[in-house]
Amino acid sequence: MFNTIILLTGPVEEAALTAVLRNYNSRLAIHVAKSLADLEAIDANVLRNARLIAFITPVVVPARILDSLGFGAYNFHPGPPHYPGWVPAHFAIYERATTFGATVHVMTRRVDAGPIVAVEIFDVPPNASIQDLEASAFSQLARLFWSLAETLATQHEPLPELPVQWSGRKSTRRLYAAMCDIAPDISKEELDRRIEVFGAGYFGIFPTVRLHGRLFRYAADENKRDV
Repeated sequence: MFNTIILLTGPVEEAALTAVLRNYNSRLAIHVAKSLADLEAIDANVLRNARLIAFITPVVVPARILDSLGFGAYNFHPGPPHYPGWVPAHFAIYERATTFGATVHVMTRRVDAGPIVAVEIFDVPPNASIQDLEASAFSQLARLFWSLAETLATQHEPLPELPVQWSGRKSTRRLYAAMCDIAPDISKEELDRRIEVFGAGYFGIFPTVRLHGRLFRYAADENKRDV
């Protein structure tokens, strides 16, 4: 019997999302997980009566946990169907995308590959930064969560699937690192573009170039000038 939600999210979102779900079903048991270790600590008997909701999380849920859930799993992905994968806003800015968005989908063994159940698409404003795009995607995901929360909290049936398919190259940490691997003969235009998106050292990954057996890492001084 469906009686549990496992909420996989960060500490900032935890309280608000829990409150919304409980507003629709006060008897619902909610287990909050912030890491893979938290998920793996949940008893198998709980999983059999549970639905998993992942909201903007870097945690990849193993197939063994997905297969153990009695009422499926849904991921709130901070990007549109044409930007699956890791940190999609970074790649959208790099590729100068004109549209971006937010996607809710069934979680399957393959990351960002399951049937899509909700989508919001918006135009990318001129000169938008990565932070601008991430904030807009978060806002759209919050709206989608509010619109789906009652069904997720009260109905054991799966959410209806949309006739929308994933597309585009799936971004990964490895691809991000590859974008930071700078060739010595890179053009100035391409170097400036890479620095704009990948130069801040997100996730501890910095643009680097190898010359004469030595590895040089990009840094910026306090006045934002390249050094």
